[in-house]
Amino acid sequence: MNTAALREQIQKAQQHEAETGLLTRQLETQLPHLHSAIQLPDADANGVMTRFVAAYIEQVPDLLDAANEVAREAGIESQIKPVLTIAEQFFLQPPAIMAGHVGLDSLLDEAYLAHRLVEEVNDLYIKHFGQPLIPLDMTVANLIAHQLIGEDFANQLDEAVHHAVDEMLNEDSFALESVEAYREKLNSPDTGAAWKRWPCLSRQLGVGLELDQPAA
Repeated sequence: MNTAALREQIQKAQQHEAETGLLTRQLETQLPHLHSAIQLPDADANGVMTRFVAAYIEQVPDLLDAANEVAREAGIESQIKPVLTIAEQFFLQPPAIMAGHVGLDSLLDEAYLAHRLVEEVNDLYIKHFGQPLIPLDMTVANLIAHQLIGEDFANQLDEAVHHAVDEMLNEDSFALESVEAYREKLNSPDTGAAWKRWPCLSRQLGVGLELDQPAA
């Protein structure tokens, strides 16, 4: 994993943000128009959301490193490595639809791709194994990021994710003789324990989602 390159890219984007305030200004204009289901504190809502975006982005290399380590320890590296590599490539070689996006705004798109890829693969693993590949629940954080990115463009990014997953995994991937042994490793307490350090990102940062609320 070349997460050092990802971290360097994130650092440059943070520097760009410090110099330009581009993301902060963008969020200021977006906040009044976000879906009413997104719950923000009354005080410093813009600051909370800016920190959420920064953490959402920063979590990607940490997640990839942790996943790589867990996979190696659990002996499931061959299954997980392709997922991590594609997530990494979304950062290092973003799809053409990302052209023109700069700074943390651009990395939000790329982080969304990486997190959504993990989410989609998790869904496949839940279907076949009864539990996720990477037990980190990013559903709420991804829904919030989807809103920030904007419906139309986020849907295009979702399509890119679906295409990547279709290319990488199919029904045959889960019909191998090694599947049962793999299932046991996935169910190992050691594998589960290794993920306990990943709490819900959005809850950590004070951003909530009230899914029962109608749109404003």
